[in-house]
Amino acid sequence: MDYIPDHLDKNLRILFIGFNPSIRSGEEGHHYANPANRFWKILHDSGLTPRKYLPKEDASLLELGYGFTNIVSRPTVGAADITKEEYMIGRQQLKEKIQAYKPKYACFVGKGVYQEYSRKKKVEWGFQNPSIVPGTIDFVAPSSSGLVRMKIEDVIDIYRELAEVLKNR
Repeated sequence: MDYIPDHLDKNLRILFIGFNPSIRSGEEGHHYANPANRFWKILHDSGLTPRKYLPKEDASLLELGYGFTNIVSRPTVGAADITKEEYMIGRQQLKEKIQAYKPKYACFVGKGVYQEYSRKKKVEWGFQNPSIVPGTIDFVAPSSSGLVRMKIEDVIDIYRELAEVLKNR
């Protein structure tokens, strides 16, 4: 099992940031590859993508201006398996990636991801003010994991906020 490559480019419209890859994603070599993960459905149903993409097409979303990375690159069964040291290193590496690639929006796929990155304890869904890296707007969305207890419609509505802002720019 290998680490999944980031899909990055300068001036992305959105950089999607997860905790870390699942074991399945590590085996497949693609982001959000676990069949129980609803990421690709959420993107499509929220209006962020014109169709439902497959995990194996993750690199092709660069054409839409969407990139992918994680705060920690090591695949694990769950976020509970990530060490404090990995978070410390990942936090710095993520900040450097955002500074170097300058995405318009950094979409954190999970409130916990943003809490680890920002070191803020209290975080609401949606746009964050101020953002951590000047010039990139932070957006916190629910995790797309099938373990999330929110109704899928509510999750999609939060991602739709980001889609609407993109549409109106």
